Amino acid sequence: MADLSFGGADRRAVVSWALFDWAAQPFFTLITTFVFAPYFASTLAATPAEGQSLWGYATAAAGLAIAVSAPILGSVADATGRRKRWILLCTLPFLISCWAIWYAAPGNPNAIAIALTAFAIGTLSIEIATVFNNAMMPSLVPPAHIGRLSSFGWALGYVSGLVTLVIALGFFAARPETGLTLLNLVPVFGLDAATQEGDRVVGPFSALWFAVFALPMFLFVPDVPQQAKIGQAVRTGLANLLESLAQARRNRNIFLFLLANMIFKDGLVALFAFGGIYAAGQLGWGAIEIGTFGIILTVTGTLGLILGGPMDDRFGARPVILFALIVLMICGLGMISVDRTTVLFVVKTAAAPEGALFASLPEQMFIALGGLIGAVSGPLQASCRSLLIRLAPADRMTQYFGLLALSGKVTSFLAPLTVGIVTSLTGSQPAGMSVILIFFAAGFILLTMVRETRPER
Repeated sequence: MADLSFGGADRRAVVSWALFDWAAQPFFTLITTFVFAPYFASTLAATPAEGQSLWGYATAAAGLAIAVSAPILGSVADATGRRKRWILLCTLPFLISCWAIWYAAPGNPNAIAIALTAFAIGTLSIEIATVFNNAMMPSLVPPAHIGRLSSFGWALGYVSGLVTLVIALGFFAARPETGLTLLNLVPVFGLDAATQEGDRVVGPFSALWFAVFALPMFLFVPDVPQQAKIGQAVRTGLANLLESLAQARRNRNIFLFLLANMIFKDGLVALFAFGGIYAAGQLGWGAIEIGTFGIILTVTGTLGLILGGPMDDRFGARPVILFALIVLMICGLGMISVDRTTVLFVVKTAAAPEGALFASLPEQMFIALGGLIGAVSGPLQASCRSLLIRLAPADRMTQYFGLLALSGKVTSFLAPLTVGIVTSLTGSQPAGMSVILIFFAAGFILLTMVRETRPER
């Protein structure tokens, strides 16, 4: 049984805090990636390419708002001490946005506007709420257990994504041709497969899931008494942020790593934001196929995390990240070379038989490449943390972890925006997705200039 003592911390408070990740994850799994986003691109938008472009603009808008507000609000959280009231303030628009997803129905003239607005506001709300939830970590456990607490919350979120994806595929989303779900069941609650109600109900479902499982955080996690007024907190936070950035610039090794992290994390954000949309357009996949693909990625991602830690300890964090980026570039190139009857851009193959699941060579190649991407994505992100520990001064570790988080968010709008623009200009989903490879390549080049300090054995 897992040790949840966390250095003598209040176990109920720790579990309640971690349940926030469990509560929030369906929004990212079901709406952002595997169910609603592909439905938007393949059903609501005029063409999959237009859907990819519009989704890119909405993702970029939310990312830009997060980049501008998150550092300031993080400083407010640190200085004021009060976090739960801010989370509650973000919860209300988040729940409304999730519920609004249901109304983005085929035939509704406002469906596209509803979908994009709800997605952007929901993304902004939950990401800002996460900033304040993360800020509670130091008050919950001793410093030596922060990493374990973070991993515990991350793991719960991972499992929540898998569980809710299975629920959505097994009981909600159905094939329009058969009217049956992945478990060969009639959708629950009388959901109509013809109007894809099973794809849209993931919005209200995500809202209810969050409302239920975030409640323990509000009830059982202690909040720090207010320490400063907001105006003073903002001024102090911005001053500390500028000081941290100045120190990072003076350390070339850390500066190059943070710059590399910023660029390749942008690419990773875009890859996962558009993966389901791309599969819907290029392979004609519906919710069942894309959701099953998501389950496969979750399994390979778990295996990758199991293997990544020992590889990091043995070879170092930098080689693990570089290897992961190489795999991402190769697999990304392979995936954009695939459509329903083509692999490797020019090799023609037979289309999949009607109603068969993953029966064609392009589909099988796409799944294999996607599985490899899932396997290296987790180790890449985990090794970024361990590499920073080896690069940053021990007495400023918290400060540099703040910069690491900032570098992963500050330009998270750029890659989705670029994908949206290129897709719109070319009318081509593969052309739009190809720009993600540039972000991975630029991050790779910058990371080769970083010198890792290996810990003594």
